[in-house]
Amino acid sequence: MTKKKAEQPTESSQAAVVLEKPESQLKEMWESLSEDKAAITGLVVITFLALLAIFGPLIMPYDPNFSDMTKSFVQPGAEHWFGTDQLGRDIFSRIIAGTRISLTVGLSAVAISLTVGVVLGSIAGYSGGKTDTIIMRFMDMMLAIPSILLAIAFMAALGKGIDKAVIAIGLVSIPEYARIVRGCILSVKENDYVQAARVIGNKNSRIIFKHILPNVLSSIVVRATLGISTAVLDTAALGFLGLGVQPPAAEWGDMLGRARGFIFTAPYTLIFPGIAITLTVLAFNLLGDGLRDALDPKFRKN
Repeated sequence: MTKKKAEQPTESSQAAVVLEKPESQLKEMWESLSEDKAAITGLVVITFLALLAIFGPLIMPYDPNFSDMTKSFVQPGAEHWFGTDQLGRDIFSRIIAGTRISLTVGLSAVAISLTVGVVLGSIAGYSGGKTDTIIMRFMDMMLAIPSILLAIAFMAALGKGIDKAVIAIGLVSIPEYARIVRGCILSVKENDYVQAARVIGNKNSRIIFKHILPNVLSSIVVRATLGISTAVLDTAALGFLGLGVQPPAAEWGDMLGRARGFIFTAPYTLIFPGIAITLTVLAFNLLGDGLRDALDPKFRKN
């Protein structure tokens, strides 16, 4: 009886440690992230952009698609903060409207590439053999082509439009996630806890999604955060070429493309969309770098 009572607190304390471990890891990650001023700056900018995308229609001074040719190329001022474009549309309102489009396309494209990439990378890394070879050689073929050229090819096949842009941008990023997930799974699939899960009869799908992927989640989160910035940039590139979001929708890349002929007569028509793209991409990159430093012990600052 005495021995049994002595063992009980030890088991309870071990259970408490196991239960507290995720919370302590999350707290440690946040403490590390909060010390990174660049990452916090990126997080603040992203939060502001998200609020702008949600509540933008409530604060737009003008209809972003309303054209008034009598007010073409009005200089930035009290009436039109960012000026007007060649069709007399308020640039400030169009920048706000473009925030929702860019973030929607970026997040949706990353969701597609992340989902497909994680599945393919998991199958390749865990199965190995011919399955691994076939999947990864196909991924290598896609990586051999510059992503923007591959996106243009997909757009040519799918057609123009915001939904087509989401699919095209999502597809070109799949190989990056597949390779990351495959590499992470190869590094942990022979660990003792994975072998134990296999011995007791767990299905392969359960082992992958319950025991392996949670342990490589940090790499996936960091790449997804950085992937949003790439998706926003690709969206702007497709819009600049006239292949992405179609008029009259306000999209930053399309605004740049249509204003490039007025770089000397009305430079503000290019400056403000360019600043919006730069700030968005920079913010996600800063946050992604900060998350990498916070989630990976090798990069943590002492």
